[in-house]
Amino acid sequence: MTNSVDIRQHGAISVVTLNRPDVRNAVDAATARALHAAFLAFDADENARVAVFHGAHGHFCAGWDLQAGARMAEQGAANQPGPLAGLAFSPDDCVVSGPLGPMGPSRLLLSKPVIAAVSGAAVAGGMELALWCDLRVMEVDAYFGVFCRRFGVPLIDGGTVRLPRLIGMGHAMDLILTGRKVEAGEALQMGLCNRVVPAGQALEAALTLAQQLASYPQKTMRADRMSAYAQWDLPLPQALHQEWERGRQCIDEGLQGAVRFAAGGGRHGEF
Repeated sequence: MTNSVDIRQHGAISVVTLNRPDVRNAVDAATARALHAAFLAFDADENARVAVFHGAHGHFCAGWDLQAGARMAEQGAANQPGPLAGLAFSPDDCVVSGPLGPMGPSRLLLSKPVIAAVSGAAVAGGMELALWCDLRVMEVDAYFGVFCRRFGVPLIDGGTVRLPRLIGMGHAMDLILTGRKVEAGEALQMGLCNRVVPAGQALEAALTLAQQLASYPQKTMRADRMSAYAQWDLPLPQALHQEWERGRQCIDEGLQGAVRFAAGGGRHGEF
């Protein structure tokens, strides 16, 4: 990892931290590659069950590093072949271990859950990184927004795909076209985040949630998660079939759970 990205283990939880305080954790090309590598390492780690993604120093991520973009413009990068390589994404990056997006991991579909712990700004590409995560825990004074609308920077890390799927086309168009700020209360109401917690507590709350997920039978949870992602482009009969194919491979875990239930475990909704 570079100094801008840190990954540490808390038992079965991998904590991936963005650490570029001078630019509110904005992502440049090197940081994008480091994030990509960190999440691939998490996915490959047999001892890691859930990842928590957060930003140090009070902000999740302010998006793509526009200062780095300005330097690219000054160097004439926009007029050179393959300018997207300077944004940390080119066809050559889409081989070997998994596709690399401009913000890093945004084109990956991991086999295990990632929870975003959102504090401060999660805007532009930073919002797209939060949308890439499975769940979002948001501090009460944090905010989302397609702030890149002001500067003509496009959404190219899944924002135009994941936002409508998550909150519906009407809400998505409002945010995509206006670029307006969305604070925690509204984000919770429209389904843009899953939990709102007091200021300064997103990481702790995300870790608690991650530990809950890590405590469940993993084979079944991962199969159900992947089935939910895989169903989007399928007609109903095929979607139901792929759900069955994934689920039947986990029947052994279900039978073990039935034994625990019969012995008195998990009664009355107890976890």
